[in-house]
Amino acid sequence: MIVARTIKDIEGTIAGSCVTIGNFDGVHKGHQRLIELACSRAKASGLVSVAVTFDPHPLWVLRNDKTPPFITLTEQKLELISQYGPQVCLLLNFTMEMAKLSPEEFVRTYLLDGLNMKEMIIGYDYHLGKGRAGNFETLRELGDAHGFTVDRLDPVTVDNAIVSSTRIRDLVQAGNVWGARPLLGRFYQVKGEVVHGKNRGGRLLGFPTANLKLVDELFPKPGVYAVWVEADGVVHMGVANIGKNPTFGNDVLSVEAHLLDFSGDIYGADIRVHFVQRIRDEKKFSGIDELKERIATDVDLGRRILSQPEAAIKLTRPDLDG
Repeated sequence: MIVARTIKDIEGTIAGSCVTIGNFDGVHKGHQRLIELACSRAKASGLVSVAVTFDPHPLWVLRNDKTPPFITLTEQKLELISQYGPQVCLLLNFTMEMAKLSPEEFVRTYLLDGLNMKEMIIGYDYHLGKGRAGNFETLRELGDAHGFTVDRLDPVTVDNAIVSSTRIRDLVQAGNVWGARPLLGRFYQVKGEVVHGKNRGGRLLGFPTANLKLVDELFPKPGVYAVWVEADGVVHMGVANIGKNPTFGNDVLSVEAHLLDFSGDIYGADIRVHFVQRIRDEKKFSGIDELKERIATDVDLGRRILSQPEAAIKLTRPDLDG
């Protein structure tokens, strides 16, 4: 997938395109279906498949500090989009100036002049342009005037409810990471660099942990989780704690993952923690001995959860430049 950050990056290279456009926060099942549909239509029509998205998220520009935590940061969003087949991803820098464009101005500037768009596919609730005026009907009228077709994907549902970024966010923040999986098509994950912590895990408790330098915005509800930990291309069973370690009187949120049956050194490495199932709430224990006993129980529960067939993990790491 070619990633272009401005129209000039690909100017004059696309003879005709099938475009889908969206914020794609989470790249969930609905987004995946939309991108795959655009790719199949492009192939059938001999067009270039293009996914158009934005950085930063438009809500961040329009609402600033009133935005919800985003499910995927830009790097992961691009990585996920690439898994579903578009030949090009146009990642536009969203600004207040762009927000003021009418639907026709946006379509003409970025999609027609820039991408030679012949077909457009949008989600059931997508709007673009100033005041969200560019709805399905408006875009169809523009298509009739400028020579492109517009189609709309019906809502994608799981358990009789529409898949949405808001629904996923609510599930993750409630700690229901298992319930978020079928909506995402994968386990919810966070990524971070392993940094030195307080050195209590191995020294005091006998359970060394990888402490993450946090970069993501959305974190599951504090507590203990069965997780898969991806480090240096290898996936390990693990148990992670999200919280402030109340037994030790901390007041800063942290993510600490204990890798089962692992004794290597991964300080400085970037790792991914894939959240499978919540084991318990975070709790303040009476002392070290009670905490050690509970961690041993957590590890046993985590191992049993991750040994179940439905907890298996499948990873894909496509080359973003390919």
